[in-house]
Amino acid sequence: MREIVKLSGVRKTYKMGEVEIHAVDGIDFEIMEGEFTIIVGPSGAGKTTVLNILGGMDTCDEGQVLVDQEDIASYRGRKLTSYRRNDIGFVFQFYNLVQNLTAKENVELATQICQRPLDAEEVLIRVGLSERMDNFPAQLSGGEQQRVAIARALAKNPKLLLCDEPTGALDYSTGKAILKLLQDTCRKHKMTVIVITHNTAIAPMADRIIKIKNGKVSSQKINEHPMPVEEIEW
Repeated sequence: MREIVKLSGVRKTYKMGEVEIHAVDGIDFEIMEGEFTIIVGPSGAGKTTVLNILGGMDTCDEGQVLVDQEDIASYRGRKLTSYRRNDIGFVFQFYNLVQNLTAKENVELATQICQRPLDAEEVLIRVGLSERMDNFPAQLSGGEQQRVAIARALAKNPKLLLCDEPTGALDYSTGKAILKLLQDTCRKHKMTVIVITHNTAIAPMADRIIKIKNGKVSSQKINEHPMPVEEIEW
């Protein structure tokens, strides 16, 4: 497998009045193409900041952020927008669906702004929503809405699928189903999936586990034998 992501000496500081908050304080890690990676750490550790920098939604103050051998830390303006549109699929904790569009229309909306989209209907079938394409978000359960959000991200055919606490708003059983969908997507379609979470119990399902604490990588390891989601309890 080839290296798809490499962060070197990445720092991000936020200023609140006279106070400086070092959200990311010298992060270094790499991820291989097609890996399922979990970035885990307590609230305020810097996980979301790292994900936002990797996804082009924020910029770092120092360091190098290589994605497919391109340093996106140097991107600005239209180049950064193009990167977000074409290379990144985001899955958020609270779905962020357009309420007056159907499931299919939500997915189609994403396909209209990227270079190499997949067919919206095919992706919705892949995530198990063949019977719910014409339903509006308010007519869907939380798990179904998150499936639409995942389909919307996948339909862009991105290099990276970035998931920010994707099960945070879901009950236990639905959360497991969503994690299984993400794991299966990684395995069957060779998608590079990065999930951030505070739930350390789900770490054994990952190929690579990166632990972040106080804005630094406290540990990272390769998991030679990832567990199926069905075997994980929390």
